Amino acid sequence: MTEKTYPVTEEELFRFAELGRAGSTFTVLRHARIAERMGLSGTDHKTFDLVIQSGGPLTAGRIAELTGLSTGAVTGVIDRLEKVGLVRRVRDPEDRRKVLVEVVPGAAERFAPLFESAFDALRETLAQFSPAERKAIERYQNVILEQLRAEVMHNSRPA
Repeated sequence: MTEKTYPVTEEELFRFAELGRAGSTFTVLRHARIAERMGLSGTDHKTFDLVIQSGGPLTAGRIAELTGLSTGAVTGVIDRLEKVGLVRRVRDPEDRRKVLVEVVPGAAERFAPLFESAFDALRETLAQFSPAERKAIERYQNVILEQLRAEVMHNSRPA
């Protein structure tokens, strides 16, 4: 099923591009500040977040696919995350030749307070929009996220 499409003016395209650019910049800066408080680089912090989101242990190869980083870079990230006690390497119980990376129990919760202000701001922001408007915003965010995910994971064209 194909979604219905609507024309986009150059002016709208420019406005949305500028909003995306500004949002991206401040998101990166926010996460850089959080990462610094965690004792991590921005890449290490967001890689840790991807491992958390996966819901279970991952191979280094899978982490490389999810992040778009080289396997060599991922090894360094895992080393640093392991050093600060956020992840650990474990043998795959099904195939002892494989090494998996898992989140250390309680590691994510150690940093939850760093995100409280973001959740408070999100709640305040969403309260300004009707449920119907929220659905449209959520749909937009999901489409953008899928495009970004495809770009990072498959080295497709930049969004």
